[in-house]
Amino acid sequence: MHSDRAPLALKIAAAFGLLFMHVPILLIFVYAFTTEDKSYQWPPPGYTLKWFGVTWGRADVWEALSLSLRVAAISTVIALILGTLCAAAVARTRFFGRETISLLVILPIALPGIITGISLRSAFNLADIPFSFWTIVLGHATFCVVVVYNNAVARFRRTSGSLVEASMDLGANAFQTFRYVILPNISTALLAGGMLAFALSFDEVIVTTFTAGQQQTLPIWMLEELVRPRQRPVTNVVAMIVVLVTFLPILGAFYLTRGTDTVAGQGK
Repeated sequence: MHSDRAPLALKIAAAFGLLFMHVPILLIFVYAFTTEDKSYQWPPPGYTLKWFGVTWGRADVWEALSLSLRVAAISTVIALILGTLCAAAVARTRFFGRETISLLVILPIALPGIITGISLRSAFNLADIPFSFWTIVLGHATFCVVVVYNNAVARFRRTSGSLVEASMDLGANAFQTFRYVILPNISTALLAGGMLAFALSFDEVIVTTFTAGQQQTLPIWMLEELVRPRQRPVTNVVAMIVVLVTFLPILGAFYLTRGTDTVAGQGK
């Protein structure tokens, strides 16, 4: 008799795998409350909330957080526009080199981050573009586009083209068709892609290292604090904030894309 229940050994292996991945993250949360400010002791000698107040009063933390939020927001907007347009072109039309273009779009996220970072830095140097806030945005947009593209192209391919044809037959123009037919069918995919892109941009380190000038995003600030720490628990408090800020969009994207195997007009 066939059973859908997983073997006990598989359950134990899965549990160990989850613990291996998530226990270090839980340790960050624990050390954010420790009374010790110079070293990592286990178990911590005591617990306190004072580091949250210290973090709140650190101007450098607020500057790094503000920069990360602005970069992530603008990169996400750029990714939503370019990723959606590219997905529509690839999913809805047939032309020579279509699969090659699709491969080129996803290449920045498939390559190691250091390769993308070095390439962007070389391009900015050749074009004599000074490193600034906008070079960080452009660097992040290269891989954020991929996230939006992957979500959008999958939804486009599951949305029947007959809906667009019916809209045109009924007298709707291109803008009306997009607004009333296409957008409602791809909106959750775009929202999920945008949330994932925001989370990916917010905690990015490698590409930022090569495209930033004197600016410090929050992950870069954390890296500097680990090398030359002033108050170790403050770094853990900030790390906890980064975990929460990136986890919530990912969780939201997961719930938005659940149960979307069937979309309007599919199979017609």
